[in-house]
Amino acid sequence: MAEVTIFVKEAVDGKPIQEIESILTQMDGMERVLIDTSDGEVKVQFNEEKITAEQIGTTLREHNYHYNV
Repeated sequence: MAEVTIFVKEAVDGKPIQEIESILTQMDGMERVLIDTSDGEVKVQFNEEKITAEQIGTTLREHNYHYNV
């Protein structure tokens, strides 16, 4: 299992946080999504044999979320 931490600009408010959690947890291979609402920090644990960190970032961009690693 791999883990990556990203900072999502919009992940500091209730609705975007729920949407981000929903989007990411639906990805095949996603194990865990933790979001810190104070700074938009998103920690994800995933099965690197099924998805990559790049695919996670692409999925966020496709849903108009802006992030930094």
